[in-house]
Amino acid sequence: MLLKIKFSQQRRVHLAQGLWLLSWMAVMWGVIIFCLGVYLKTELLRRAEVMDNTEIHVVPNILMMVGLASIGTNWVASRACQDSLDATRFPRWKVFLLAWFAVAAVLCCLLIAVVVLSYALQGSLEESLKVGLRNGIRFYKDTDVPGRCFQKETIDRLQMEFRCCGNSNFKDWFEVQWVNNRYLDFTSKDVKDRIRSNVDGRYLLDGVPFSCCNPASPRPCLQLQLTDNSAHYNYEYQSEELNLYSRGCRQALTDYFMELMNSTGPGVLSVVLIQLSVCLSLRYLQTAVEGAMALEDPEGDSEGYLLEKGVKETIEDLKANALKMLKFGQVDPNAAEGSSEAADAEKAEKTASPTPAS
Repeated sequence: MLLKIKFSQQRRVHLAQGLWLLSWMAVMWGVIIFCLGVYLKTELLRRAEVMDNTEIHVVPNILMMVGLASIGTNWVASRACQDSLDATRFPRWKVFLLAWFAVAAVLCCLLIAVVVLSYALQGSLEESLKVGLRNGIRFYKDTDVPGRCFQKETIDRLQMEFRCCGNSNFKDWFEVQWVNNRYLDFTSKDVKDRIRSNVDGRYLLDGVPFSCCNPASPRPCLQLQLTDNSAHYNYEYQSEELNLYSRGCRQALTDYFMELMNSTGPGVLSVVLIQLSVCLSLRYLQTAVEGAMALEDPEGDSEGYLLEKGVKETIEDLKANALKMLKFGQVDPNAAEGSSEAADAEKAEKTASPTPAS
């Protein structure tokens, strides 16, 4: 037996009581994990218009699923603790606890996977934001196009909320036409010259939307003719610290979401430790109570253990049981063929036998 511990009746009671409290603590942590998943999912959905794919949604999805499963499994563990004090009610848990331990192990693996995915999907998140923001900036002017009419408001609110400008920086706005044609005076020489000077016939500006302006700047916002030093008094484009947000929105959103996901890491690892503690304690309680019942002395001393055999022997037994279950579910082709041959022979024998005279 692996890690064998001797339990008196009093120690079993204390273990059951402590495990009951630990189970409810795990239930509360499950609620917290579920709420973290819901919050992260909500924030990702709010920014869905500036994201190209939903791969990162796997993190909050797993958090919500594991949170709910943790609530259920640890509530079951608390019930098992209560019944462990009653020799007539605990035996019904013997088969059910095997499934419980399997589910608890899967939960711990999924929680560790969440922590790993939070870091592994950073590159995918950045690429999704890069493509999504690029499309959002490109469609900024399409306020009269169905399906894109709210894109301008989305980008403006995003830049003001996260204090950012453009995809990588404010110069991204120089490469797109962000003013709708309905607001351009095509009789103006300046408008005509700008459109003719562009291969694609777009009206490009060395300017940015108002939402890029930094209110903390002491100078009034300069939005247009940013590269023309003569257009503004006491201004030099190359050396002037512009009164615009210097950080790109892709970096701002990436930092925001990574901070959210990284903040869940300590909480998730705490849940893993609590869940492992519940599993180990419940296993000791189960084996100690079953040992006392096997001795037909529910109030006497008994031994609790984690594994009845060594680790290697236990793994081999699990493999053997799994193979046995697989074989049980399969149909033996030789047996099926033999039974069909026997049926054919029996049918032929009946056909060949003479019919009795009437």
